[in-house]
Amino acid sequence: MPEVTVKNLAKTFGDNSVLRDVTFTIRDGEFFTLLGASGCGKSTTLNCIAGLEQPTEGSIAVGGRPFVDAGAGIFLPPEERNLGMVFQSYALWPHMTIAKNLALPLNIRKVPKDKQKTLIHDALDKVGLAALSGRYPHQLSGGQQQRVALARALVYSPTVLLLDEPLSNLDAKLREQARAWLKRLQEELGITTVYVTHDQDEALALSDRIAVMEGGNMIQIGTPHEIYERPAAPAVAAFVGRCNFLTGKVVSLDGTRHTVLLDASGDVVRVDSDARVPTGDSVTVAVRPERLEVVASAETPAGVNRLDTQVITSSYVGSRYEYDVRLGDQVVQVLSGNGGLAGDVALVFDPGHALLYADKVELPEDQRDLLTVTS
Repeated sequence: MPEVTVKNLAKTFGDNSVLRDVTFTIRDGEFFTLLGASGCGKSTTLNCIAGLEQPTEGSIAVGGRPFVDAGAGIFLPPEERNLGMVFQSYALWPHMTIAKNLALPLNIRKVPKDKQKTLIHDALDKVGLAALSGRYPHQLSGGQQQRVALARALVYSPTVLLLDEPLSNLDAKLREQARAWLKRLQEELGITTVYVTHDQDEALALSDRIAVMEGGNMIQIGTPHEIYERPAAPAVAAFVGRCNFLTGKVVSLDGTRHTVLLDASGDVVRVDSDARVPTGDSVTVAVRPERLEVVASAETPAGVNRLDTQVITSSYVGSRYEYDVRLGDQVVQVLSGNGGLAGDVALVFDPGHALLYADKVELPEDQRDLLTVTS
């Protein structure tokens, strides 16, 4: 399977710039996900690869073959790209059997009828639906329809598989089952796959690498572990998982150990970071809820940051307890193994479990002062 190379891609609709200098390479056989909120440009990027949109600038090549080069005037139409695509809606013809739905792309490619039966059976067998070829779409569950759409995209052996939010129409349990099945199938086939989603859990579970997009820009590319544990920007930390942001100022720096005076409470915390932000500069300390712990005030462990807080709300969420605690004029979210705490508590975290970003970020709404609604 070939690699996909996208260079300096830009796309405008009138005066609206939806893609800006997007550049990435997808390795042979890789599961690569474009992740971001609605309107970030991820589907437009996928459509440019598919040939459904023509970029304003930049180039796209698959296996070294130019699909698009805006500067050279090259634009290969979709039917000449041999790419498989699955849409969010599945786009199955309701009046046709499953077998006839799969025959459509083969007919377009003028595949002989005597070969079509074998290709259709093999494609449906890959997705576990060979026995249902004579049924109509309305006779299948949502999960089965999604598999048929995938089989149709695979039936003509595409070089690259493009998936645009293919699981979003499934309920939560089916979606979880489908992503595990999809990952196994992709690994078995070894097909280069480009996946679009706004669902961070899907991206983390499925991907070899993730590209996080915001406002038409690509802000970080990395493995799921890199994206979650070492987000390159506050926007990545906020979008992939949950994250608390504490603004402040560096008051001392010793190697990688930063001492930060927090704006919210006037407390001082220590943060270990290679960022090496100079003394006196404004910063944002980012800590994920599961990296924080709440304990009774008298039980503070040694060697950690300790902040005096008050419990606003607590909820049991299965394996853990979810707390909102008040730190000065800010709300901090905590996922803790300790239940039953109320009133005054100590909020603790290891200096190595926080992230440090230069300058201050605007606090998310759910972390701003809640005194007006909790008193």
